[in-house]
Amino acid sequence: MVVFTSSDGCGALVLAGGDVRMSASLEACGTLSKPTMRMTHRSHEVYEIGAVETKNKLPVLEIASRRPIALLGMIPRPVVLFTAGALSGAIAKTITAPLDRVKILLQVRGGLQQGAIAEAAQSGSLLKSLIAVGNQEGIRGFWKGNLPQVLRVVPYSAAQLYSYECFKQFFTDKETGELNVRRRLAAGACAGMTATILTHPLDTLRLRIAVDPKCRSLLGAITILAKEGGVPAFYRGLGASMAGIAPYMALELATYDILPQNIPSFARGFTSALIATVSCYPLDTVRRRIQLEAAKAIPWSVAAGAIVRDEGIGGLYRGFLPNAVKNLPNKGVKLTVFDKAKTAYARGVIALEEEEKKLIAKK
Repeated sequence: MVVFTSSDGCGALVLAGGDVRMSASLEACGTLSKPTMRMTHRSHEVYEIGAVETKNKLPVLEIASRRPIALLGMIPRPVVLFTAGALSGAIAKTITAPLDRVKILLQVRGGLQQGAIAEAAQSGSLLKSLIAVGNQEGIRGFWKGNLPQVLRVVPYSAAQLYSYECFKQFFTDKETGELNVRRRLAAGACAGMTATILTHPLDTLRLRIAVDPKCRSLLGAITILAKEGGVPAFYRGLGASMAGIAPYMALELATYDILPQNIPSFARGFTSALIATVSCYPLDTVRRRIQLEAAKAIPWSVAAGAIVRDEGIGGLYRGFLPNAVKNLPNKGVKLTVFDKAKTAYARGVIALEEEEKKLIAKK
């Protein structure tokens, strides 16, 4: 015979000859916990169960039919935030891929392209570049390089937005619970750098496919870069990327949080992206030029100096218009979706807690 007794007055569970009997009071307590004391005496064993907090098993199907939002509260918060960030980033990037392709061509003055595309890109005209890509490569040409871009955006967006939430908690003053502007900027910068380190090789591949006519697939781009410089070739421009993304994400994410909450989410995202883009676009242009260097990586200052010397200050803003047209609504959509996902998750958690209380009250 095995006897389970409870030290908190819930009751007892007796197992004898295959017969199981449980008192009603113990059944109401929930799942049995690990024994805290064991006594053995010949033919029977006695386990004392300490007063341990237990959880009732929730009827998932019942909750799903009665209050579906509560199911969201059952999902771990990191999973919700990662998924929201990944999907919002992928959808936004795919929709704006044509403008992103033209923006890159304008930034690098055609890169390794030839013919009408190279001429249009060197002229700096957004409209001419769009027409040239359509005429020379067809409709599919506008989405050339989009696969590695989406592959990069999914982990990048997820890591960026979720790590921003983590860094905000880290930088929050432990005594006052406040998160001032300086700390928000630091959290945004750290989030941007974390995501960039994780996904920079995919960004390099996307750039190479977009500007090199010899690269017609992701595998082809990997092969060419590996021959040019091995693993280091995939990290060309990482220093410039870090220097550019840190202030950009600091401004974008902190501004989004600081703007009045009564402003629509899309408008807040659009405005914050505009401020960050105007301030940091030259850093992105320099990064693209460095990534195109096949022989070796060049210092950021050398690349920036060459652009200003050959093209003037305006050279640092080549491709700014298509970038703004593509980037601003892109960020507006992404930040809005992420914000709504956090709100929905909070509602789900509250609903789940209410359903748990109802279940306990019934028993």
